[in-house]
Amino acid sequence: MTSPANDLSDRPRRRLESERREIEELTASELRRLGENSRRVARNALGTIEHDTEEATGRVRELLMKAWLRPLIVGLSLWIGFFGGSWATMRWLAGSIQDRIETLAELDYDIQDARQTLAQLEADTWGIALLEIEGERYVVLPFGTLADPGWEVRDRPAVRLSNR
Repeated sequence: MTSPANDLSDRPRRRLESERREIEELTASELRRLGENSRRVARNALGTIEHDTEEATGRVRELLMKAWLRPLIVGLSLWIGFFGGSWATMRWLAGSIQDRIETLAELDYDIQDARQTLAQLEADTWGIALLEIEGERYVVLPFGTLADPGWEVRDRPAVRLSNR
């Protein structure tokens, strides 16, 4: 048999032990519930973070596309402007040079024609020329011709005509 004193101290110990087990079970139960709630909150937070990250990534992609597209368009526009302007300038210069070459060829032809005409006139007029110097008129004769009196114009014999 046990003594009543031991019985008295054993009872609170059992009671304490029982309460301790209840507290541990309650604590374990609360910790499990807290763990499940924490997992659920963490999953929700992770889902929200993933969603926000995808949205931010999409916005950054749009910004990068715009940031990449704008310089591309500007560069392409400048290239087309330079290329088109250079091409147009070269076409204009080539046309201008071609026109001048054609004009020069026409002028050469006209000069050659005028020289032939002058040579024909000199042949037809035997080299005689009519000149007016300071109001005086002269008939300039070809080299080797004798004129009476012996006037000379530009080292060629000449006949002075009167103004009467």
